[in-house]
Amino acid sequence: MTMIFGVPMAALMGQLLIGLINGSFYALLSLGLAVIFGLLRVINFAHGAQYMLGAFVALLLLTWTGVNYWIALILAPLIVGTFGALVERTMLSRLYKLDHLYGLLFTFGLALTIEGTFRYFFGSSGQPYPTPPALAGGVNLGFMFLPIYRGWVIVASLAVCIAVWLLIEKTKLGSYLRAATENPVLVQSFGVNVPLLLTLTYALGASLAAFAGVLAAPIYQVSPLMGTNIIIVVFAVVVVGGMGSILGAIVTGYMLGIAEGLTKVFYPEASNTVIFVIMAIVLILRPAGLFGKDV
Repeated sequence: MTMIFGVPMAALMGQLLIGLINGSFYALLSLGLAVIFGLLRVINFAHGAQYMLGAFVALLLLTWTGVNYWIALILAPLIVGTFGALVERTMLSRLYKLDHLYGLLFTFGLALTIEGTFRYFFGSSGQPYPTPPALAGGVNLGFMFLPIYRGWVIVASLAVCIAVWLLIEKTKLGSYLRAATENPVLVQSFGVNVPLLLTLTYALGASLAAFAGVLAAPIYQVSPLMGTNIIIVVFAVVVVGGMGSILGAIVTGYMLGIAEGLTKVFYPEASNTVIFVIMAIVLILRPAGLFGKDV
């Protein structure tokens, strides 16, 4: 049996895979948070609830209407994104000119409301979501067994993260979004509908959370508490990457997922805290985050 640093290669690669899968969810969720904070300057505490909503929408579509995984992967982000747009337009937009604390408190209250509603109707226990038949089974790579669905999660997450980064950094729409953040009055004077841009931005962030929720449904059980369990870690990822940094959210999400996986191999006792230890070290050495801009 091949050993690496005294650990069997299969065990090491298995934990690396788990780290990459966790990192995929961290990257997707922190990307949505970074988009919303970077362009709206709102700390979206409802992000975990939107992640949970995506998983539940996929489950309810399957249970009530028989809609399969592939269609749910498109419909769930659209439904949750539309819900996010309604929330932003009717409530959140009224708080932009106030202190950031009001937006934080509103989204925190929204998260508790959504979570409480789903706990009331569906209970706290998790419900299984079937793996799509096309992605069932696994592949023997020789040094480890790779479940096909886990591989799909990593690929899909990476593809969406790159697409969103290109949209915001390399397109005309992205340049409008960034300009509207810096000087909304000037951008509006050129005929750009800034309030609509901000609504679409929040909807995009909510859609990314929902997309991650649908990806997570066949791996983790669908539960009203699933967003609460992951969002604290995701906020740490965003802080390490740099608040509002799109590239930082993506890179740091995968890096910290892998770090967490490796820690489970070499020092399991610290696996639940390693991300927060890294966050503390980064904040001491570079308060703006690894990819953030120093003010």
